Amino acid sequence: MLTLVAVAFVLSAVACGVVLRASVRAGALDTEAMPGQVKAARRAVPNTGGIGIAFAVFGTMAGGLVFVGLWDGAGLPGWASAAGEHLAGMKSVLGLGWALLVGGLWLHVLGVVDDRRPLGPALKLVCMVAPPLLLAGVFDTRLLTVLDGFVGGSWLSVVVTVVWFLAVTNAMNFMDNMDGLCAGVATVAGSMFLAAVLVGGQWFVGGVLALVVGACAGFLVWNRPPARMFMGDGGSLVIGYLLAFATVRTTYVDPGSGVSAWYGLLMPLVVLSVPLYDMASVTAIRVSQGRSPMVGDLQHFSHRLVKRGLSTRAAVAVIVALSGATGISGLLLIGAGDWQAVAIGGQVVLLLCVLAVFEHRAGAGARGDTDG
Repeated sequence: MLTLVAVAFVLSAVACGVVLRASVRAGALDTEAMPGQVKAARRAVPNTGGIGIAFAVFGTMAGGLVFVGLWDGAGLPGWASAAGEHLAGMKSVLGLGWALLVGGLWLHVLGVVDDRRPLGPALKLVCMVAPPLLLAGVFDTRLLTVLDGFVGGSWLSVVVTVVWFLAVTNAMNFMDNMDGLCAGVATVAGSMFLAAVLVGGQWFVGGVLALVVGACAGFLVWNRPPARMFMGDGGSLVIGYLLAFATVRTTYVDPGSGVSAWYGLLMPLVVLSVPLYDMASVTAIRVSQGRSPMVGDLQHFSHRLVKRGLSTRAAVAVIVALSGATGISGLLLIGAGDWQAVAIGGQVVLLLCVLAVFEHRAGAGARGDTDG
């Protein structure tokens, strides 16, 4: 898995560098705000970094799927011969892998088009339903399948799965509002999920997460403040989609721990609690102001921290660190006993409540837009 992280890192860093130069020559820079949208002052920075991220993830994934499809289990060097033991398992997920890749490319193209010519939130949201609906309806990638026997079919778990995909994808899309923020949070969250799947020996999901972590880290070479390149929706939608897929396909119980408590299933909510907090809070602020929750502005958690006096670098560092703290809590939740799980859950809820109370008392978000 570490090899895949390194491969994705190199491919992403190199591809983003190539795309950066091509975008500058072509004038493919960050666009003006669409009607009703509020953006920071426009900078002459390409917003095409998602192309490099998608190339690193999907290019490597496609190569792996083709190799597994053609491989007969022979011809590997001695140090890699153990991989042959997993050949049958790898071939069994080929269809799922291609479906995941096609859905990711669909969202990538959707994002790239939107980055160049805004499509509007309603059309984007409708288009975003197709990939998770394919995975849930055709490839049985579903949440809460235990409900199937109570509601007369799988329709409820399909709906819940699609809603979860949309929530995580949009949460990561919302996170793409400051230099280094979305990629930094995704690298941390992806690393926590990767550690969890390695414990359970879930190699396909682990491979996907390794590619996400490596690609995001490689993109940060160009996106760390002050950014020379933005990922745009062509990157953030892909990252959110792949993280959502990983959370649905992962088994959140360490088979060697002897623990089979239901609360291990809450790991995704804990690990992604900071992005979800940002999405929920900025949505509440926009709705309270009579604005569309899907039209961007400068009232995200990061912008509110800047309004309270932090620099943009410090705001990004604080949010990434908070994501690390909740991510570690989520990782520990997998093998926790009952009282430990209660303590971990209480810690995360307390953290989010402190943030919410601080913001409410400080009046963050109560005065319209900021130029953070």
